[in-house]
Amino acid sequence: MNDRNARIRSILVPVLSVILGLIIGAILMAVFGFNPVIGYQSMLNASLGNLRSIGETLRQATPLIFTALGFSIANSAGFFNIGLSGQALCGWLASVSFALVFPDLPKVVLLPLCIIAGALAGALAAAVPGFLRAYFGTSEVIVTIMMNYVVLYLSTFILQDVMPESFRSSLDSSNRITENASLNMEGLSRFFGGSRVNAGLFLALIGLVLVWFIMKKTTLGYEIRAVGLSPNASEYAGMSSKRTIILSMVLSGTFAGLGGVVEGLGTYQNFFVQTESLSIGFDGLAVSLLGAGSSIGILLSALLFSVLQIGGLGMQTGAGVPFEIVNVVIALIIFFVAISYIMRVLLAKIMPDKRKEEVVQNLESTSGKQDGKGGGL
Repeated sequence: MNDRNARIRSILVPVLSVILGLIIGAILMAVFGFNPVIGYQSMLNASLGNLRSIGETLRQATPLIFTALGFSIANSAGFFNIGLSGQALCGWLASVSFALVFPDLPKVVLLPLCIIAGALAGALAAAVPGFLRAYFGTSEVIVTIMMNYVVLYLSTFILQDVMPESFRSSLDSSNRITENASLNMEGLSRFFGGSRVNAGLFLALIGLVLVWFIMKKTTLGYEIRAVGLSPNASEYAGMSSKRTIILSMVLSGTFAGLGGVVEGLGTYQNFFVQTESLSIGFDGLAVSLLGAGSSIGILLSALLFSVLQIGGLGMQTGAGVPFEIVNVVIALIIFFVAISYIMRVLLAKIMPDKRKEEVVQNLESTSGKQDGKGGGL
């Protein structure tokens, strides 16, 4: 196979998906009487127009990086983890609860413990479908979807009926955490014009490197990828597919839980009742698919999604374009990523694999020189 052409095609697929999504979004805006040029200008101004908006874009991308990393790990093992929202919610609730129980611990102790508590909560939520899949063959898709609802309503019950009243500012909201448990960095926030960007961004960057290292440089990463390619062959080679399935889901839930941690300890500083599953879970899934599961791809696609989401709010005020149009653009991008097979076929026709053609030509010329006994002349 011509590796160079294959690499170019693998890069072109997400790029073309984004371009096609934006083009069709522009057509939709024009059809409904909005100026697409002004619309996209407003989007860019709102998301990248000044330091504060850039900071908010980075803040929005932070939890998406974590949930996308979580999805990519499970996906490498051949699983579709739809429960990222519930696992992130577990991380959010656990980290804030720990901070409220031990508010006076020193920051060097309290903050790491809060982060660990959130990560463990996410891991535990993901371990349940992993265990059921490994030992009972249940569908992880159905189990994780149901887990989202279980966690959503359980978190409301814990906040309203289990958490002491002294921990709550209202029936639907907890107290704010102390500064000792906060991910806020005053200098960073001030640099970005008072935005809510926080230390979670650095944790996300570390997470990108860590996942790359785990998946590419460790035995566990090799086993996860091997099980994803062929569970039966992995078993034959001496790997425990059950252990690998559970570990991949636990790792996936750990990173999804961290997505909730940065929301709780960084962006909102408290926990409040959620009326629906966290959007960072489903958006993280889309980010991972667009980024093809690689760390660099996830970073870039998380930033793109953040620009679309933060900029979409600016489109409403700057150009009067409904936010739903932005959601349509995002959905179209995912649609084109989903039909990547068709796009790869089209690209293969535009950029044919010359090495394959040379091999075929050589075979044909060789067969033409063969005698009747099958040997070369």
